[in-house]
Amino acid sequence: MKAFHLSGKPKLRSMMRVVWRSGLIVASTLAASFSVCAQQADPAPPVVVQPGAPGQPTRTLPPSTRATLPPSSAKDVEFMQGMITHHAQAVEMTALIESRTENKDLRLLGARISHSQSEEIKFMKRWLEARGAPTEMPMAKMAGMDMSGMNMSGMDMSKQPMLMPGMLTPKQMEALRNSKGKEFDRLFLEGMIQHHGGALTMVKDLFDTAGAGQDAVLFNFTTDVDSGQRAEIRIMQKMLEAVARP
Repeated sequence: MKAFHLSGKPKLRSMMRVVWRSGLIVASTLAASFSVCAQQADPAPPVVVQPGAPGQPTRTLPPSTRATLPPSSAKDVEFMQGMITHHAQAVEMTALIESRTENKDLRLLGARISHSQSEEIKFMKRWLEARGAPTEMPMAKMAGMDMSGMNMSGMDMSKQPMLMPGMLTPKQMEALRNSKGKEFDRLFLEGMIQHHGGALTMVKDLFDTAGAGQDAVLFNFTTDVDSGQRAEIRIMQKMLEAVARP
């Protein structure tokens, strides 16, 4: 049996140090894991802070506090319901473009209007549903709408259903469906300019009503509608001039 030489002792000590260090690393890792688990299992309660009025201190509210929607006026609800109906007709008009004209500029414009107004319809429905309001306007309210902003020249309103300002009548929609090429382009642009003008009238009517349009979300939405549709009217007026050229 061979005896161990002294030259092997440094190697043994080195191996023992490696094992000792490995044990420390494992122990540290386990301790850190337990600490993370403990933190995840017992999160700190949320802190709800209510800013004070100018010159007043903030208040710390209980964690159970829930946000509440700001009050909305009856006119706000009526505006959103009416604008859903209004936008729906614009989307219906743009759906006719593909099969009735090869005008690339008009196709691009129609796709833009269709997308933006479809997304806005979804937003308006969510806004109404969050406030427990129906997404459709009762017919009794539609019958009492102010139609002063609607282009009614040549229309016999005794035979027409009541529409939102600027909306095309059934007769106008039928003419649009039955047209093609440049005639369609002209009718579409004239009709959509009228349509957008009606939306601007609805926005103005909202802000002219005392107590309406105070909801911050609604205010931002309506100002976006106003600025966006004004810009599109200018685009369509230039396109209409080009269509009218021989």
